[in-house]
Amino acid sequence: MTDKVIEPQPEAAEVAQLKFADLGLSPEVLNAVTSVGYETPSPIQAECIPHILNGDDVLGIAQTGTGKTAAFALPALCKLDAKINSPQILVLTPTRELAIQVAEAFTTYAEKLKGFHVLPIYGGQDFRTQLRSLKRGVHVVVGTPGRVMDHMRRETLDLSNLKMVILDEADEMLRMGFIDDVEWIMESVAKNTQIALFSATMPAQILKVTKNYLKNPKEVRIKPKTASHSNITQQYWIVNNNQKLDVLTRILELIQFDGMIIFVKTRQSTSELADKLSARGYAAAALNGDMNQSHREQCIESLKSGRLDIVIATDVAARGIDVERVSHVINYDLPYDVESYVHRVGRTGRAGRKGNAILFASPRERRLLKTIERETKQTILPYEAPSNEEVTQLRVAGFKEKMTEALSSQDLEFFNKLVADFAAEHEMDVSEVAGALAFLAQQETPLQLTGRSMPGNNNADDRSGDRGGRDRDRGDRGGRERGGRDRGERSERGPRTDRDPGVKMQAYRIEVGREHGATPRDIVGAIANEANLSSKFIGNIKLMPNFSVVELPADMPAEVQKQLKQTRIRNQPLDLKVDPRGGEGVGAREERGGRRDGGAGRPRREGGASRGRGGEGHRGQRDGGARGSSRSGSRD
Repeated sequence: MTDKVIEPQPEAAEVAQLKFADLGLSPEVLNAVTSVGYETPSPIQAECIPHILNGDDVLGIAQTGTGKTAAFALPALCKLDAKINSPQILVLTPTRELAIQVAEAFTTYAEKLKGFHVLPIYGGQDFRTQLRSLKRGVHVVVGTPGRVMDHMRRETLDLSNLKMVILDEADEMLRMGFIDDVEWIMESVAKNTQIALFSATMPAQILKVTKNYLKNPKEVRIKPKTASHSNITQQYWIVNNNQKLDVLTRILELIQFDGMIIFVKTRQSTSELADKLSARGYAAAALNGDMNQSHREQCIESLKSGRLDIVIATDVAARGIDVERVSHVINYDLPYDVESYVHRVGRTGRAGRKGNAILFASPRERRLLKTIERETKQTILPYEAPSNEEVTQLRVAGFKEKMTEALSSQDLEFFNKLVADFAAEHEMDVSEVAGALAFLAQQETPLQLTGRSMPGNNNADDRSGDRGGRDRDRGDRGGRERGGRDRGERSERGPRTDRDPGVKMQAYRIEVGREHGATPRDIVGAIANEANLSSKFIGNIKLMPNFSVVELPADMPAEVQKQLKQTRIRNQPLDLKVDPRGGEGVGAREERGGRRDGGAGRPRREGGASRGRGGEGHRGQRDGGARGSSRSGSRD
C-alpha cells in the first residue's frame, strides 16, 4: 500500500498549484468544472483523481470538508458509458442528507454529459418512486446501505454493469452500525470492480474492509493545517444560500469595518457579488484567477490605500495577501477544507492587530462547521444579530447625519419654498409635510424595521450534523410535549388591542406553518413588506403544523392578494386564500384551543391535527416533515 502524505505548503509555493486541466479529466467533465468556476484542485483531488482515472483502488484518509466528493465524482464521471443505461457507479453514504448532497454534486459535474441520470436512494423515501427511476435507467446510484440492500435483495438494482463502488465516510457508517451492511454489499459486487474508500479515521473494522475488498490501493492521506488565530474573533451565522446577500448587506450596515475580504468559491461569484455590493454603494471589487498579475496588484494596492473597502476573492487569488487595514474577513461560501479556512481567516488580524472573521453556513453545513472547530481547536461563536430596534436607531442616526450635511452644504431655498407652499395650500403644518418627505426618502431602505431581525437561525445549541434537520424536528416536538402545549393547533399571536375598529377583518389561510419553521414574526414581516401593509392591520395569527390562519383587511385589493399568493416564507409560497372556516374567528379558536393553564378543557383538534400519535398532522411530520426540512436545507 503506497502511503502518500500531502503536507501543507508555504504560501509562496501555493500560487503554482496544479490546475484541473492537468489531471486528465475528460473534456465534458473539465468543461463542467470550468463553468462552475473551480480553479485549482484541493490536495485530495489532485492526488486521487489521477489514481482513479488510472483504474487503481484508492484509500483516502481525510477529514470532512477536504473536497472528497469532487475527488471521486469527477474521475468516476469520466469512466461512464452514456450508452449503457444502468448503474455503473455506486456510492454508499451514511446518511440520506449526504446521499442527496453527493447526488447533487454529480448532477453539477455532469451538466455537459447528455442524458446523464443520477438517483439518490435512502430509507424513508417512497420505494415505488425509486423503483420507477431505476426502471427508466440511471448511471449513478448514491444511497444509504440499508436501502441499497433492499433493492439488491428484491433484484430491483441491476449491478451487472457496475464499474466502481465508492464508500464515502466509511468510519461514520461504522459508527452508525452499517458496516455489516457495507460488507454484505461488497461481497455481492464483482471482484474486479474498482473501489474507492474515504474515511476520516481508520479504526480496525475499516482496516479490515480495506484489506478484504481493496486491491493494492493507493493511499492518500491529508493532514490539514491546524494553526488557529487567537487574536481573531470568529463567529458564524446559519443562513440559507438564497438569504446570504440580505444577511451580508445587513452586517455591512451594522459593523464598523476598515478593509474587508469576502471569500467565495468561484470566479463567477466574485464578479456577481462585487456588482451587487457596488450597486448598494460599497467600494467593492472582484479578485480572481482570471486577472493578470498587474490587475491583481492594482486591486490589492487599492485595498491598502483605501480606494477600495471590500475585495471579493477566491482562495487562490487571495494567496499571500497581507493588508494591515483588513479588519474583517467574511466566509460568504464555506471553503472546501479546514486548511483553506485557516488561510482565509489569517488575512485579518495582521501585524498583531485584532481581527474579525464571520462565517456563513447553510443548515446542512453545520457538520463542517464542527469539523473546523475541532481541527483548529478554537470555538466559533454564534453571531449575535442586532434587534430591529438597534437597526432602526442606527439608520435614523445616519438619516439625521445626511440631513445635517444637506442643511450645511446645499442651497435649499427652492425646496423650502416648495414645502411652505404645499403646507399653505393644504392647510397643513410644515412638520407634517416634512414627515411625508422623510417617508418618501427612506422607502428604498426603510428606517423602521418590522418582522424578523435577520434571516437564518443561529441557535448555538442546534448544530447536530448532517442529520440535524431530522433531530431538530424531533427536539422541537419533544419540547412542546414537555411544555404541556397542544401539538396540533397553537395560538402564537394574541388578540390585537391597537387595531382600528373600523376595519373589517377576514380570516385567510396561508400554506406555511410550524413544521416549515415559520413564526408569527416571519408572517407579519413578509405580509407587511409585500403588501405595504402596516402591522396594525394584521390581526390574530394561528399557527398550525402545515398551514396558518391570519386575519387581514377584508377589502384588500385583488393585486395585493395576488402578490401575497406568490410571496414566500421559509421557502414556502403562501398561496393566500380565504379561510373556508371563516365563520369561526381566529380569536375565538384561540380562546378555546390555546389555553392549557386555566382549566378550560382540552384543546380543540382542528384541521387534522391531533395530540395523539395518530393525528394527520403528525403523520405528515413523521413521514414527510423532517425529510422535507432536510431536503430543502440541502438545496438552498
